[in-house]
Amino acid sequence: MARNALGSLLPALQHTANPVLHSPAWLPCRLDRELNAFDADLLHLHWVQGEMLSIEAIGRLHKPLVWTLHDGWAFCGSEHYPDGAEDRRYQQGYHRGNRPPNHHGLDLDRWCWQRKRRHWKRPMQLVCPSRWLASCVERSALLRDWPVRVIPHPLPTDLYRPWPQALARQLFALPAEAPLLLFGAIGGSRDPRKGWDLLAPALQQLAHTQPSLQVVVFGQSEPADPPRLGLPIHYVGALHDNQALALLYSSADVMVVPSRMEALGQTASEAQACGVPVVAFNATGLPDVVEHLRTGYLAAPFDPTDLAAGIRWVLEDDERRSKLGAMARSRAAQLWQPAGIARQYLEVYEQARDAWNG
Repeated sequence: MARNALGSLLPALQHTANPVLHSPAWLPCRLDRELNAFDADLLHLHWVQGEMLSIEAIGRLHKPLVWTLHDGWAFCGSEHYPDGAEDRRYQQGYHRGNRPPNHHGLDLDRWCWQRKRRHWKRPMQLVCPSRWLASCVERSALLRDWPVRVIPHPLPTDLYRPWPQALARQLFALPAEAPLLLFGAIGGSRDPRKGWDLLAPALQQLAHTQPSLQVVVFGQSEPADPPRLGLPIHYVGALHDNQALALLYSSADVMVVPSRMEALGQTASEAQACGVPVVAFNATGLPDVVEHLRTGYLAAPFDPTDLAAGIRWVLEDDERRSKLGAMARSRAAQLWQPAGIARQYLEVYEQARDAWNG
């Protein structure tokens, strides 16, 4: 906790319009020594921030390495995602001439990117959960020559499975008969990357055409001043276990993931494993999760009107919605079952080991 608190001091010196987390990974670190001395044939990195490993320490790891990227930090500067689809700095390299005009103070992103370029000399085997994130790696100035493979995140489909909708609604004290739309994100509507501001106008449109629709939000408690969208909104707060999440997903008729940017879209995959169709934008990692018109609907980015149309399309035909949910469950069990993901990782481990020894 102390390292994380110290690490958070530097981002305050950079004034940027990009609201995502920034991680400088700058504190001196000895964990690399322990990892190098550990009796292991290979190291597998995941999310290593919160000052867990410094940029320099990652460069000092001397074993075969596999790194699963959960966001864009590895190929960006200090930011975990680019600042929207128009941000090309990670593709061009970070220099004074391409710093956005609305950035001021310390150019922390450039400093971190230069440290990565200086200390990460030997390519690692990268794994990305979506084709979009892998394409970002391939376009990046920093990692474009590193090997990358797409393997989705595993999902325990024995836990994330359909439950009787009536039971699920009863347990969460939700309306028994009304069509329910589910939206969830850590921080709920407060994270601009999750797209609540795009969902809100879509819901206002649906209030006129689907007046019986009700909304369920998880990931946050009810705000002091709830939005007035013309539809009832139920807030269930944060859920911390798989069983509760699976039950909540099962209570819904449709899950909406209006994110601007997702490495994959875990709430979308979890909902589909529970047999719930998903409506999302046809952007970033979500097309890997949602199969358009077969397991849900992919709306034109980032159009609230088409998002509303997709929600309406899912809800207006009960038989079609049931088929979408069944296909979503079948596809989830096929693509994200842990045993199948583990086999793909075993292949990656062998390739990383052979490349290191070669």
